[in-house]
Amino acid sequence: MTLTNRIIPCIDVDLDPTGNAVVYTGINFENLRYTGDPVEMAQKYNQAGADEFVFLDITASSDSRSTMLNAVSNVADELSIPLTVGGGIRTKEDVKNTLRAGADKVSINTAALSRPSLITESSEAFGNQCIVISIDARRRFDEHGDHYAKINGESCWFECTIKGGREGTGIDVVSWVQTAQKLGAGEIFVNSIDADGTKDGYDIPLTKSVCDSVSTPVIASSGCGSPQHMYEVFANAGANAALAASIFHFDEYTITETKEYLQSHGIPIRL
Repeated sequence: MTLTNRIIPCIDVDLDPTGNAVVYTGINFENLRYTGDPVEMAQKYNQAGADEFVFLDITASSDSRSTMLNAVSNVADELSIPLTVGGGIRTKEDVKNTLRAGADKVSINTAALSRPSLITESSEAFGNQCIVISIDARRRFDEHGDHYAKINGESCWFECTIKGGREGTGIDVVSWVQTAQKLGAGEIFVNSIDADGTKDGYDIPLTKSVCDSVSTPVIASSGCGSPQHMYEVFANAGANAALAASIFHFDEYTITETKEYLQSHGIPIRL
């Protein structure tokens, strides 16, 4: 039986100056602009036929605060599709509290890199299907990596970053995802800092490098500007799911239009 590929809208959530949870959209993890209300957007995508929904608290890690669980709970109440929540999750207790707030999966980045045993602890406690390892990757054209891809004729490796892309780690993405899979990660979520918000397409070399190195399902993120870009990341990189934000948030394409395009181009999809 052929597994269907998934289309996943994502909201980047932060606290506004009055302390309310709001959705922002940016470019290269910066230049954020107000986009909408998390609950209203959850309602929209639940009705639109999305396969899953992702809620990212984009400053919880960098600001050293807890995930906004009240907002998570309010969003979860509006969804009948799986919800993944990321940002500010540092401990097994954080994982438990986020799942109790209504998340089906928890996405971990900075804390897993700092303490990889968190992956095993969490997957053993809650099931590996709940544990998504998020990667904020950036390209590096130097000799400090472990695994290289060719980009425009140059050798490039991909570095894991932390704190919303604000700090490099020196850790090779491919090496890290292989380790994360062994430790119990149930899914890999690949964000590209270089492609984020550009609408120029997913980082195919990055996504393919990850997909080729693990058997764990891979979500491709960052850079989607059209259904064609989703086709490319499915067909050319081997992703299992494609995440997008602005093309859906600003009604450039609907979920239905996107899925019909993909189906017409031979991509297994749930309509």
